[in-house]
Amino acid sequence: MLEKETNTVKPLEQKVWLSSPTMHGDELEYVKEAYETNWMSTVGKNINEVERLACEKVGCKYAVALSAGTAALHMAVKLAGVKPGDKVFCSDMTFSATVNPVVYEGGEPVFVDTEYDTWNMDPVALEKGFELYPDVKVVVVAHLYGTPGKIEQIKAVADRHGAKIIEDAAESLGASYKGQQTGTFGNFNAISFNGNKIITGSAGGMFLTDSKEDAEKVRKWSTQARENAPWYQHEEVGYNYRMSNVIAGVVRGQFPYLEEHIAQKKAIYERYQKGFEGLPVTMNPFDAENSVPNFWLSCMLIDRDAMCRQVRGEQESLYLPEHGKSCPTEILETISSINAEGRPIWKPMHMQPIYRMNGFVTREGNGRAKTNAYIAGGAVSEKDGLPLDISMDIFNRGLCLPSDNKMTPEQQDRIIEVIRTCFE
Repeated sequence: MLEKETNTVKPLEQKVWLSSPTMHGDELEYVKEAYETNWMSTVGKNINEVERLACEKVGCKYAVALSAGTAALHMAVKLAGVKPGDKVFCSDMTFSATVNPVVYEGGEPVFVDTEYDTWNMDPVALEKGFELYPDVKVVVVAHLYGTPGKIEQIKAVADRHGAKIIEDAAESLGASYKGQQTGTFGNFNAISFNGNKIITGSAGGMFLTDSKEDAEKVRKWSTQARENAPWYQHEEVGYNYRMSNVIAGVVRGQFPYLEEHIAQKKAIYERYQKGFEGLPVTMNPFDAENSVPNFWLSCMLIDRDAMCRQVRGEQESLYLPEHGKSCPTEILETISSINAEGRPIWKPMHMQPIYRMNGFVTREGNGRAKTNAYIAGGAVSEKDGLPLDISMDIFNRGLCLPSDNKMTPEQQDRIIEVIRTCFE
């Protein structure tokens, strides 16, 4: 095994997180207000204000504050009419929360491969999916790491086939495509206020819609589907999904700082971009002509010919160091050694043990056989010489960098410095 000569870099005095909550003080005042007025449950002024602020920012008519972005997605799947056995097209490179609500309703996710331009669902692969599964009527699309996907093209494909879109904008609050905020393109839309998101309530999410009827259904379902009767009357299954007035107080205090957080995240992205000049890597891409990301997470992709050998199992990974080359495993270990947190790219859903028997579609067609070929020998398309399984390729070569908006330029410079040593 080759050993690299690396510069010894002193660990950072304070840990730099991937993306931690950034509090400003206003949040505590609204939480205190909920406490002092005794509105501690799932009703109160904070909830009303958060719903108003979400509508105002995103540009939709109705918002329903819920306990999590996952709850909002579940309500969306239910509204879309997914029934047991129904196949549903889903983004492949995403967190499992995008996909699991389909299974809650008995649906069967079919995963659609990623494209390199934005690391999101490939509209060409989606069209191929409808050729293979013409009966699909719901598409769940996520905007990865705060970068809008090719949502206009995806919507056009779905419309041609009479399919509804569920837009998972959990990671992309504040991002826009052609001047329109994400979270408004789908028939049903969701955002998240989880602890590591661009703004947070420590938890929480929001269902977004222009339909008063849909908003009222979600309000009802999320409060145990209680009927309008003087007693507890229930005529359908309900859920305990409403956001608490306490959590809403935190979100309410965060909303005024959304644009500030986005600016800080953008500065981090640009510092990485400049700091990596001359290295065989690229940053996570976006369509600069049509979209404005929120830059939630900065990520990097190593050039194929600059990858050292790396093998990943289900829970462990190994690599062979090589001069002039590196891999995500080496880089993540190196930045961890100086007290900074990075992570692998989301492992594609079609590679997850729980979903390995589900359908997977690439722009070339049925992706399962191609994935197996890629694992065995790095199969590429005869047409353009690219890997047949784009999601797997990005997962193999990519990683999420420390992107905390409290990270100082000096801390980021140290992180960049040690990453550069990985390619020496």
